[in-house]
Amino acid sequence: MTIRVLIADDQEMIRSAFGMILGTQPDMEVVASVGDGESAVAQARRLRPDVCLLDIRMPALDGLEATRLLAGPGVDAPLNVLIATTFDLDEYVYRALQNGACGFLLKDMSPALLVEAVRAASTGTSLISPAITVRLLSKLAPSRQSEPQHRPLPEPLTDRELDVVRLVANGNTNDEIAAKLYVSVATVKTHLANAQRKLSVRNRVEVAAWAWRTGVVTR
Repeated sequence: MTIRVLIADDQEMIRSAFGMILGTQPDMEVVASVGDGESAVAQARRLRPDVCLLDIRMPALDGLEATRLLAGPGVDAPLNVLIATTFDLDEYVYRALQNGACGFLLKDMSPALLVEAVRAASTGTSLISPAITVRLLSKLAPSRQSEPQHRPLPEPLTDRELDVVRLVANGNTNDEIAAKLYVSVATVKTHLANAQRKLSVRNRVEVAAWAWRTGVVTR
């Protein structure tokens, strides 16, 4: 299947570069390239691409608000949004994820990482730099003076699912988790899917956030 991608960035050079990288992939097609957030939302709603690759700082409507409109809570049939920005700011990452983004990249990434992230986003799978993931989500960990604030799950996670969740929260890929647990990647995906269902979350970033917030993993 061809992955249909919309690119939104206020810099034409960046749009062209991303378009060239993705356009050379046999399984990808750039269906729209726009320079502002309002156009991104309009074109995304019209074309329904598999992945919306959005910058944050854009005229008319910034990428964070565009993400909320396309993938945020309460959106019917949300789209897969991947953020690519120059600014490695905690506030931006938090807001992007809260608004429904399934990935967060910096523009100095390698072409290979961009391609991998788009493929991951097309299936709703998150791809964020492990260093960024652990740095940001560890700040959600409860302090030693407080008890983790979370409700018991209606259907508890199994021990193996908890193992997978902890490794996800520490920035491991599915391949790395499979190697560490001596299981297949397919088995990891099954455990992760079960964990997402039980936690009522949409992607691995939200799984990781739950693990840090509830103290399942700690600093």
